This record gives sequence, C-alpha cells and structure tokens, in this order.
Amino acid sequence: MYDQLLNIIQDADRISRNGTILEQHSKGMTYHAPQKPELVVYPESKEEVSQVLTYANERNIPVTPFGVGSSLEGHIIPAKGGITLNFSLMNKVVEVRQDDFLVKVQPGITRSQLNKELKKYGLFFPVDPGADATIGGMVSTNASGTNSVKYGTMKDQVLGLEVVLADGRIMKTGGMAVKSSAGYNLTSLLIGSEGTLGIFTEITLRLRGIPEVTVAARALFSSIDDAGTAAAAMLKSGLDLGKIELVDQATIRAVNAHKNTDYQEVPTLFIEMSGSEPTVKNDMELAQEIALGEGCQLFEFESDSLARAKLWEARHHVAFAIQAANPGKGLLSTDVCVPISELPNAIKETRKLIELHGVEAAIFGHVGDGNYHAVLSIDENNPEQVKKIEEINQRIVSYALAKGGTCTGEHGIGLGKKQFLRLEHGEGVELMEEIKLTFDPKGILNPGKIF
Repeated sequence: MYDQLLNIIQDADRISRNGTILEQHSKGMTYHAPQKPELVVYPESKEEVSQVLTYANERNIPVTPFGVGSSLEGHIIPAKGGITLNFSLMNKVVEVRQDDFLVKVQPGITRSQLNKELKKYGLFFPVDPGADATIGGMVSTNASGTNSVKYGTMKDQVLGLEVVLADGRIMKTGGMAVKSSAGYNLTSLLIGSEGTLGIFTEITLRLRGIPEVTVAARALFSSIDDAGTAAAAMLKSGLDLGKIELVDQATIRAVNAHKNTDYQEVPTLFIEMSGSEPTVKNDMELAQEIALGEGCQLFEFESDSLARAKLWEARHHVAFAIQAANPGKGLLSTDVCVPISELPNAIKETRKLIELHGVEAAIFGHVGDGNYHAVLSIDENNPEQVKKIEEINQRIVSYALAKGGTCTGEHGIGLGKKQFLRLEHGEGVELMEEIKLTFDPKGILNPGKIF
C-alpha cells in the first residue's frame, strides 16, 4: 500500500509508517480504546484526496479523516485500521469576500488560525467549541459551544461545501448565497455526518463584524434553581446575550483546587455580551437587575480582555481540573441537550447521580440552549469502573430523552454514543443507514462510527 500511495502523493515526507505518528493518530481526547492506522497520509490538495479515496475504495481500505485530534467521541480513531488522512497541510484561507461576509477555507485550518487571518478585515468567525479545533472537524460534528446562544451552531454558518465522495468524485454543495431553496439540502445533510458520507476539502462560511465592545460578567447564586431562573428571565427579557453558562458549586471547587484560585464555591452564571457600547452597557445593567432580583449574591463584570479571560477561567478549565485531580485516568464527557426550562433540574439530577456513585466529575451547561456536560474521570484499565461510568452516562441520556432532549448537543455520536442513536430516533436510524449506503456502498469512510 505504501508504494501505491507514494505514486499518488509523490512525497515520502507526507506518508508515514512511523510508530510514534501512528500512535498519535490512534486515539482522541477521551477514554475510547485506541486503534492504530496502517498509514498516515498528509494531502495538500483536493486532487490528492480524490486519488487516495479512489485507490482505497477500489481495494476496500478504510479511510479516517483527522484534524487536530480534539474529538471527544472517538471520531478520529481508525476503528478498522487502514489510512488516516491528516489535514494539517490543508489549512489555508482560500478566499475572503469581506463585503459579502464570507470566507472559503480548507478543512485543516483551526478556529484561532482563521480568526487571526480575519482580524485585519474587521471580521470574525463566531463558533467557539472551547478546543482550538479545525473547521473541518467542527463541520463534521456540527460543533457549537459557548457562543451558540447568539450565533447558532456550525449548521448556521456553513453555506457551501466541497466534498470528496467515497469513490473519489468531487462534489460541491450550496454556494455563496445566504439562502437557497434549490433541491435537497445536501449541505445540511453532510454537516454533522462525522466523515461517514464524504471528506471535506473546502468550506464556505458566514462571517460577522467584530463588535465595538465585549463585556463579561460573573453572577453568584445560592442554588442551581435561582441561577436557572435568572438565566431564563434574561433570555425572556430580549437581552442580546452572547454567552450564558452555568457551572455548579462542585465544579468551582475542583477548579479552585486545580488552579489555586479562591472563587466562591456556589452555582455561578458566566455571561458575555457584545455590540455597541451603549447597547451593551444598558443590557448588562438589565442583566444585573434581573440577577439581583432572583437572589444573586454577587454580580461583577469586566470589559478588559485580560480581565475577561480571568473571569472565564473557572468555566474554561473545568475538564483540566478533573483531569489534574485524577492523573493517569481518561475522561468521559456527556453531551446531552434538554429543553431550556429543564436544564437546572437536569444538572441537579446529574450531580445527585454522580455523588451517589462516588465519582469525580465537573458539570457545566450552556444555559442559552439547554446543552450541558458532565466530565467524569474514568480508569480505562478498570472494567468495573468503566461499567459504572457507562451506566451513569446511560442514565443521564435516558433522563434527557425522557424530557424531549437529545443524547448529543454538539459532540456527535462517533464510537461513544452509538447505543443511544436508536433510542432517540427509532426507525429513523434505518433510513440513515440507507443514506450511508448510498454515499459509501463499500463502507470505507470512517467505518464504525455513528452506526
């Protein structure tokens, strides 16, 4: 296989059989069992991707796309071996159309790399999943994160895709218009398909203007209920919220231990607003008034960029805090999403469940859209503990589905949530499998994922 791929790539430095490189491409960020590919290929163009897929399809060789490895559900693990396509060399901005608020990019560019390039145009790309993920990976999982309450998820940002299909054909979907009613929406179908229907080689994204000012705030409450009630009141009031996040007291405690900080260990709302200075000032004052009316103990805000980063520290370091408290262990991050009104109760029930089982975990939620995460420490080498953690995950998902929610708000199915897909979608899964078969008859594209 190496020699045939070398004929395609024609650069030995971009095809690797090195054991360390294979090991790096065998695992994600969480506890899923690793599996090495046979080769890692670093394409530089859509033509090379097309030729590699044509070769692989003819020989029934699995192909797994890889961005920066920030997947939380094992998407980038080559479960059946084969070829891993690493897109780190396809990380260019192809075209910026600043008057149209559009950009075309290759899939390997990361969110921070893209925003660094866009800053000189006074534009930015708003989706922030936390990790500095690649745009291709973010499209593959329909990622979102803290900004989704204001800007939506990846599906709201992607206008068009260039995709290489399993047999090597290159297809384009969508375009540069902000809307279309022409035929089936293949762009939306491919967003969130986790590399199982095609491999992205170019992505057209919507952009936003960089706001005049950004202000962050931290609101402390005596109970999760009060924090949730305040968040709901802010959402109903029509405030232009950019971010609104809820972190429980046990999570703040874990962060304090990890970062040697002294944040008050109480349920906390983290809030951010951006826009014109008068609007943000008025909205933040109203948010403060609402919070105090719902029992807020302390409301503090910052507009300086460094101070804002410090203010968000407790929210952004929760997973690291759990990891630091449990060295040598892996992580399982739940990702359920419930109707917004159900979020405070869901977080409370999850904390009770975790404490009942005596497990270390952080819990935090995107209050604006009902998505929350429980990050649990897990010893992959202890079957009994793995079983316990998976049972906790099952109960968290069952609770969410019973309330009309979903097993995954932004991380995707991958390897970790396959057992929940039929619980959520029933017979719809069979139609999904038929779509997969149409796009990829031989099943070479990221096999073992979703189904």
